[in-house]
Amino acid sequence: MKMDGKTILITGASRGIGAAAAREFANQGANVALVARSEDDIAKLAGEIGPNALAIPCDVARYWEFEQAITATVSAFGGLDVLINNAGIIAPMAKIEDTDPDAWGHVIDVNLKGVYNGVRAALPIMLERGAGSIFNISSGAAHDPYEPWSAYCASKAGVYMLTRQVDLEYRSNGIRCIGLSPGTVATQMQRDIKSSGLGRVAQLEWTDHIPPEWPARTLVWMCGEEADGYLGNDVRLRDETIRNAVGLI
Repeated sequence: MKMDGKTILITGASRGIGAAAAREFANQGANVALVARSEDDIAKLAGEIGPNALAIPCDVARYWEFEQAITATVSAFGGLDVLINNAGIIAPMAKIEDTDPDAWGHVIDVNLKGVYNGVRAALPIMLERGAGSIFNISSGAAHDPYEPWSAYCASKAGVYMLTRQVDLEYRSNGIRCIGLSPGTVATQMQRDIKSSGLGRVAQLEWTDHIPPEWPARTLVWMCGEEADGYLGNDVRLRDETIRNAVGLI
């Protein structure tokens, strides 16, 4: 699918799925706004991609920063077609009784409030033009508990419900909202999980994880009408039907 002239804002764009998605959308002709706290990393990636990339340092947990990121994107590229809420953290990984309350709450601030902040900041722009797509990175942890990931599971369950809520309230206004549950992906998060030794996912080998380019290509596919059957729900990349539709090998 060609995305010539479309504008995509991607959070958590400094590495992993976010960086792979930025490269994939840019390869398809899109303008990409790279949002992350890691200023040096997104600046380097923007330089690699070229003039159709904009690096915007931003803490998604702070609404005013996200709102400014949206404003900067619209100012640079003239609009916003797709918002990809990808930023996420997993620590603390511990049983509930052993977690630090502030660290637990920080996961909710980034993973759930960060998605809300993006949705809230992007909606006025998309509603004004009567179209737009919002893709939220979901997880199997949105639907099943994983010991010892109480904060991560709770945050992703909230993201799944927020996807459903946005679809319920705004589909009739031309807003497409879909989640992407990629399964386990070969990113730094999986290295952190592995090094913790905690839970069943930590027992997986590196070769068990899919490359970040797979969810990146799936996000491009989700921009097309073929994905409309998943509005308000999660596209699950473990599903062979989805992999075949996207053309993944």
